[in-house]
Amino acid sequence: MLCSSSRSLTIRGRKSLIFAIASASLLSPTRSSSVSKQTHLPAGPNFATQGPSSHQLKEIGVFCCLRSNRTMASQSQTSVHDFVVKDARGNDVDLSTYKGKVLLIVNVASQCGLTNSNYTELAKLYEKYKDQGLEILAFPCNQFGAQEPGTNEQILEFACTRFKAEYPIFDKVNVNGENTAPLYKFLKSSKGGLLGDSIKWNFSKFLVDKEGHVVDRYAPTTSPLSIEKDIKKLLEKN
Repeated sequence: MLCSSSRSLTIRGRKSLIFAIASASLLSPTRSSSVSKQTHLPAGPNFATQGPSSHQLKEIGVFCCLRSNRTMASQSQTSVHDFVVKDARGNDVDLSTYKGKVLLIVNVASQCGLTNSNYTELAKLYEKYKDQGLEILAFPCNQFGAQEPGTNEQILEFACTRFKAEYPIFDKVNVNGENTAPLYKFLKSSKGGLLGDSIKWNFSKFLVDKEGHVVDRYAPTTSPLSIEKDIKKLLEKN
């Protein structure tokens, strides 16, 4: 009986250890609240000797698998060139077509206090450096003060008529929240901001090198012309 009891405790101990390790890997500060609700973590003083049930171990296995899949998915996209986005007319655009180009990616809005200065300076930058390999990719976003309420057609007309924008303007996207565009998830994970990864306002800017790697991130209030030297440095780099 003693041996049988000891063996039983050993098995329970292993199960408890597996559960503890899996739980610790899942319950990071940013995930603990959501995961704990789904995994039904056991409570009470008898858990240390009883160990988790087979049902709980199964749930842990599922979540570990999901986490592994997410990690593999994020690792499969290592540059901006790995993404496909929609243009303003709904057509797919494979960003690998921009290999060898320096990219400035900007979330734009038509009714923002920063609209005039940013659109004006973006047009100047593009005119000056487009033949040297600069591309500006503009992504309309209505998440900040609802300052981009128009349709894609209205946004195109506004940017191209009023500010002579010759660079591509894409489909309206979300840059924060559950429906964040995959490209913006990648951009934010590559270069976090001073107060966290989230985009703070219209006209946040990401500078991307010729290999599709995010080199720098600039605040909405950073004027496009003030980063001209950074753009030139990447353009001159072989």
